Amino acid sequence: MGLIRSLSVQPADRPDGDGAKWVLQKVAVTATRLTLIWADGGYAGKLIAWVKDICGWRLEIVKRSDDVKGFKVVPKRWIVERTFAWLYGYRRLSKDYEYLVSSSENMIYIAMIQLMLRPLAMNST
Repeated sequence: MGLIRSLSVQPADRPDGDGAKWVLQKVAVTATRLTLIWADGGYAGKLIAWVKDICGWRLEIVKRSDDVKGFKVVPKRWIVERTFAWLYGYRRLSKDYEYLVSSSENMIYIAMIQLMLRPLAMNST
C-alpha cells in the first residue's frame, strides 16, 4: 500500500545499504510475517546476502529496463514514488526545513498518520 512503518532519515553521504541495515534491524522485531522486500538498484550487492543471513528475508531488486527511453512505470517501484508524492503534499516535507533529523522523521510519521486516518474518517461519516 505504500504506507511507512519504519524510517530513518540519513545524511546524503551515507551509502543506501548502511541506512537500510539500520531500518531493517529495527523492523525485524515487529515484522514477523515479512518474507519479501522490493528495492531499487541502489540496494544491490552485499545487502542482498545480509538481509537473507541476518533477517531471513528475500531482497528482490526491481530494475527498470535499459531499453526503454523516457518515462515508463516500473511495477512495484511506482508504490514508492506514489508515497513520495503523498508526502510532498505536506508543506513541511516539500523542502528540508528541519534542523534535527528527529524532527524530519517525526514530520514524516505525522504525515503518514494523517494519510492512514483519512480513509477511516471518510468511512465513519
